[in-house]
Amino acid sequence: MSNLSKRSTVYFEPDTLKALKMRAASSDVSISELIDEAVRLLMREDQEDLIAISERSDEPEMSYEDFLSELKIDGKI
Repeated sequence: MSNLSKRSTVYFEPDTLKALKMRAASSDVSISELIDEAVRLLMREDQEDLIAISERSDEPEMSYEDFLSELKIDGKI
């Protein structure tokens, strides 16, 4: 955690903070480390979503109605 150079104030609901403190104590890491990891995971998911969208950008568009029709024809609904 020593690589961090910026600080931020984060406000939690009391029950959320209590659970966070319990999790930090039981896993022998700081609250800051838990929050940092959670944010990293969230941002990684966003990056994966953006990559998937980019990879599919050349696919033809299909209306919702056409999509439903195709699912019915394929016997999926």
